[in-house]
Amino acid sequence: MSETDSGRNLKLGLILPTWTTTTLRWSEVRDIAREAVAVGFDSLWATDHLLLPSTNAELRERAGGAVRAEAVAEPEGYMEVFTVLTAIAAEIPDVQIGTLVACTGYRNPVLLAKIAETLDEVSGGRFILGLGAGDSAGEYETLGLPPDHPVGRFEEALQVVRGLLRDGEIDFQGTYHRAREVTLIPRGPRPAGPPLLIGTLNPRPRMRRLVARYADVWNGWLGYTNASADAAAGQWALIEQACLEHGRDPSTLVRTTAVRVAIPGSGYVAAAGEWPLQGSPQEMAEVLRGHAKLGVSEVQVALTMGGVEGVRAFAPVIEALRS
Repeated sequence: MSETDSGRNLKLGLILPTWTTTTLRWSEVRDIAREAVAVGFDSLWATDHLLLPSTNAELRERAGGAVRAEAVAEPEGYMEVFTVLTAIAAEIPDVQIGTLVACTGYRNPVLLAKIAETLDEVSGGRFILGLGAGDSAGEYETLGLPPDHPVGRFEEALQVVRGLLRDGEIDFQGTYHRAREVTLIPRGPRPAGPPLLIGTLNPRPRMRRLVARYADVWNGWLGYTNASADAAAGQWALIEQACLEHGRDPSTLVRTTAVRVAIPGSGYVAAAGEWPLQGSPQEMAEVLRGHAKLGVSEVQVALTMGGVEGVRAFAPVIEALRS
């Protein structure tokens, strides 16, 4: 495959801006989604937060360091992720949709499997279920959820969700979760349910093992860090080694990455240590080709300019990538 072909075959996903500190209307999100499809995006993704409270210096200590504390100046609210994606599935045909990522700590894992199966049915098999352990100390505190043992809780949730989606039934008794003689009825359009995506950034060995064991799709989250192909290669090397250590052929794991895009004129100033995707359309397209040459099948982008204007500003990058 030539370098040009690798760029043409690379899929691009848009991370929808479903967060706000004031008000946000569904019509705005819908218009952004429609414009994204019109300019050539292949998929639409939404994040899973409920409320990021303003910064509380005590949160990290109270959480025992298990999850991070946010530097949020004022409370930030989010549209509920599965509701948004269900509406998009009904409104916009053909485009793939997914969570990047849904927190297993916010919902009972049996309920989470039921939601995912239903959304896969509504979308006609276009849904990817991205899952994570959650990283918001503020949300865990606000919701009164236990922040301890995040990886252990995450693994048990994965066992329940994957077991139900793959086999349609499960009888599970764990330390943190229980699912007694559960059958998933009705089943969705795919016999094995929607694919499971797990996202990581500098994962520790336990998280690498979970990706190797449970994920159909891996996502290297490079947002707020380094969007370069070299950074993506370093993240993939960790996962590839984990696959080999745990008896999995790395080629059976779909590779994706996610980056932040500094749109010219958005006024965005990168934080110290952050290197977003930026430059001319041709320069950004070249970086994306570098991801494709690593075997990455899709890159999801978070734009620093909101609204349909941000989507239109990124359109020349898509054109440069595929021309």
